[in-house]
Amino acid sequence: MNTLVQPATLAQSERRLIQALFVTAAVWNFAGSIPGITNAAGMFAQEFGRDLSDPVMVSVYRGAWATSFLYALGFLLVARNPERHVGIVLMGGLGKALFAMNLAWMYFSGWTSDFAVVVIAGDAVFVALFVTYLFRLRRAGLAVL
Repeated sequence: MNTLVQPATLAQSERRLIQALFVTAAVWNFAGSIPGITNAAGMFAQEFGRDLSDPVMVSVYRGAWATSFLYALGFLLVARNPERHVGIVLMGGLGKALFAMNLAWMYFSGWTSDFAVVVIAGDAVFVALFVTYLFRLRRAGLAVL
């Protein structure tokens, strides 16, 4: 008698959609992080409508974009194996939610340019899609935590 239990998995079509989601999330992060790393002062000016000239703050801002770059790499790992890398999604989704909330607060305080609305909206959409992904995993019988 064979008592091996097959591990739960996503349907192939759903898996492909989730993989496309996380490749798109990685591209979104790369689209911000690469210019943010290579031209931190320029990205800051675009997002906040003011100059960034203090070298210490340039380094801090560049470091924040390096974190975004690392999340992009993580999202590519999730795309490769969506059933396995749930922790990356939890961390990345929480990071996106907190960043979007903080940037929204800064926007409504008049500290950012209108470009920030694009970033806020994009990250909010990804957070909603990440939550949907987590529910889909759960529905497929996969552990989320």
